[in-house]
Amino acid sequence: MPTSPALRVAVRAHDLCYAHDGRDVLHDVSVTLPRGTVTAVAGANGAGKSTLVEILAGVRRPRRGSLERLGAVALVVQRPTAPDTLPVTVHDVVAMGTWARRRSSSPAPTAVDDAIERVGLRGLERRPLATLSGGQRQRALLAQGLVQRADVLLLDEPAAGLDAASRERTRFLLAEEAARGAAIACVTHDDADIDAADRVVRLEEGRLLGSSG
Repeated sequence: MPTSPALRVAVRAHDLCYAHDGRDVLHDVSVTLPRGTVTAVAGANGAGKSTLVEILAGVRRPRRGSLERLGAVALVVQRPTAPDTLPVTVHDVVAMGTWARRRSSSPAPTAVDDAIERVGLRGLERRPLATLSGGQRQRALLAQGLVQRADVLLLDEPAAGLDAASRERTRFLLAEEAARGAAIACVTHDDADIDAADRVVRLEEGRLLGSSG
């Protein structure tokens, strides 16, 4: 029996509004994230892309509107808030992604190693995060998101600071996650990311300019 389209929606948001310093920066934005798809969230700087993704992840609370999430959510941020002096390694950062969902029978160490391998950081597992380049840090954060194998994976410019080969690898990894049935939404300015996405949501000054796919 074919799956109902309604059952394939992992995130459904309706008429989201969000205010910052008393001024709305999102205006009645409605989006859906279907399972098995990559959605690019595009728009100019200040359009509200990161705010939207953080609301979808539950990090921010909308002033108005409704939001439904079906399944576990992982968020990959662009800039970690941890200070450079925090003594954590690449392995530590990726392993943090297993904390919420770890079970006694789950092979967490193998999952962490696999995620590190997937983002191309093998050999750097014991390197302190503070000693990595910006692109390497971003890949470690991506691995932290991948290791969770969440139903919904939300990313805020995951390719920021990456070279062309790493950006292409990231697009491939997101397609793999969608292929296993996850709903992916990725904030991006990269035309190649937008072209590769199954769906595109465009924002302008906090308003939904359009969506396709």
